[in-house]
Amino acid sequence: MARLSHLAGFFVGALVLLVFAPAGTAQTEVSGRYKCTEMKIEGRIAPCDGAPLILKKDGHFELRGWEGDYRVKGEWLVLTAPERKSRAKIAPGHRLIFTYPCGKDTCEVTFERRVADLGKTSLG
Repeated sequence: MARLSHLAGFFVGALVLLVFAPAGTAQTEVSGRYKCTEMKIEGRIAPCDGAPLILKKDGHFELRGWEGDYRVKGEWLVLTAPERKSRAKIAPGHRLIFTYPCGKDTCEVTFERRVADLGKTSLG
């Protein structure tokens, strides 16, 4: 009986996600100017004031002289340039989280698109 209850809960949860999940097109509009807001290195969080990541509406990006194309693939933003490729998890709050190995741990760099960049200039 407990197994049946667990299975029913799983299906209800899946149905809720399907019904209330945002439309795919809303998730794919990521163009804009992103500010590096946080770095997590070996479990420690540090502020970040690096160069901005610019995602242009035409599918091109710029980051510290690195230029190339970007695309959204599911919940990931994929950056592709001739010399390298990188990806970031698209997170709530207009955030992009890049994860990469560093030493024996994993490091994260978070870029965030600010509300002012989205066209809202007042609190109303």
